[in-house]
Amino acid sequence: MTSTYQLDPLDARLLLALDEDPEASVVSLARTLGVARNTVHARLRRLEKSHALGDVSRRLAPEALGRGLTAFVAISLSQAEARAAYDALADIPEVIEVHATTGDADLLARVVARDAAGLRSVTAAITAAPGVQRTSTSVALEQVMPYRLSALLERLAREGEARPAG
Repeated sequence: MTSTYQLDPLDARLLLALDEDPEASVVSLARTLGVARNTVHARLRRLEKSHALGDVSRRLAPEALGRGLTAFVAISLSQAEARAAYDALADIPEVIEVHATTGDADLLARVVARDAAGLRSVTAAITAAPGVQRTSTSVALEQVMPYRLSALLERLAREGEARPAG
């Protein structure tokens, strides 16, 4: 689910503090941020309620589930069967992310597998999905930069520091 809630510099500082200590209490966070604990509590509740925060499982490394091989599968679809394809892809647990794209393919899926044989099974399941016309798979050799939003949060937090008190 996508959020329309726009973070502000205090939200950014709060999330960065949680990155530093995910188990920090509201009182500890309030002390670190220099705000009232009710402010921290309200901010956390608003972030959760607005769906600005993703699932906790997003932080999990696929390797911890025995899925150390990552690949990206470009998928071309029959547009008439796109919804059926989306549903079928959602039923494949190793398909961990899918984006609609422009260019040569209609979708780009990130998939994980135990090994090459597992990847072959996953790509066969994708190819068998209704509406899938063809696929092209690229195996990730190394993650050179992990998914991150901390740099954007740090920038937003700094923007709050630069604003004059009002």
